[in-house]
Amino acid sequence: MSFHVQILNQLIDNLSHVHSDEIVHLNNSLRLLSKWRSVLIQNTLLQQHGTIVLDGPFKGLSFLPQSAEGCHIPKLIGCYEQPLMPEIEKAIQLNYSLILNIGCAEGYYAVGMARRMLNTRVFAFDLNANARQVCAGLAKQNGVSDRVIINALFSSQDFEQFAGNNVLVLCDIEGGERELFNPELAPSLKGIDMIVESHECLIPGITKLLINRFSESHDILIIQDNGQRNLPNAPAWFSNLSHLDQLLAVWEWRSGPTPWLVMKAKERHSR
Repeated sequence: MSFHVQILNQLIDNLSHVHSDEIVHLNNSLRLLSKWRSVLIQNTLLQQHGTIVLDGPFKGLSFLPQSAEGCHIPKLIGCYEQPLMPEIEKAIQLNYSLILNIGCAEGYYAVGMARRMLNTRVFAFDLNANARQVCAGLAKQNGVSDRVIINALFSSQDFEQFAGNNVLVLCDIEGGERELFNPELAPSLKGIDMIVESHECLIPGITKLLINRFSESHDILIIQDNGQRNLPNAPAWFSNLSHLDQLLAVWEWRSGPTPWLVMKAKERHSR
């Protein structure tokens, strides 16, 4: 059964069931079709440029034909999480000794930052065994497997072994940040720089909770994302796409707000 037939059957099945909220029902169908269309655009991108990241802080990264989860085209184009890019670039220039990438998925950030930060070790964590395997392959593919150490579970108590180190935490764990980032369980967090994706769409109020936990120990910058992308170096074929396809190409499949909290430890930066 072809991919197109699978999507068509799924759409027919979705629409054939009575739903108490017709708007939600139609929105779910629209989301399914939007993902289908974005995969077709992804195939065009792969045919035109292969798997080398075209722009952004990880330009030149030898990436993958498919991400372990979520959207893929924005990563290849180099506009993925674009509002966060200035802070990622600042982090690269700060030359941290260690990066803890918690929720590393296929390794876009873990391997991308290891490739840019030649003296930095990256500890990459993910509960998904397939994601860990793909991340290991990506690290090898880019010649940084000696500095990308991959593990599964990371708990609050694990922060303590990195206390006093020049470390940056980069975290995206789909709402698990509420339990993980607790300074009562991990006092060392008060001296660690962090970039945490706050899944407000999954846990309303989580952003405020994290700010309250760390406002005394950290200078906190909130980065919002309205979904708009600026592509000054977009390839010619991209500009020839329909406006709808251009929107779908940079769409990151988010179901709601996921702001980032960039938290710089006051104690560390006042030395």
